[in-house]
Amino acid sequence: MPDDADDWDDNDLDADLADDGESVSLPCPYCGEEMLEDSPQCPACGNYISAEDLPYYRQPMWVVITAVICLIVALGWVLRGW
Repeated sequence: MPDDADDWDDNDLDADLADDGESVSLPCPYCGEEMLEDSPQCPACGNYISAEDLPYYRQPMWVVITAVICLIVALGWVLRGW
């Protein structure tokens, strides 16, 4: 009869390490390098792991103003043609 103490696998070891407060390392989904499980960004390739961790990106003001002017011109052109 096998001893239960000798019957373990790597998943049990990873779970035990995570319970002890130590971080588990996982491969990056983009480059495959090892990174900490709780890390929002891969230290090797710099990609963010989830969209929630992406920094807020705002369009430059000139892009917004140009888009609004183009919409006003297009709307004026359509309404004048009717």
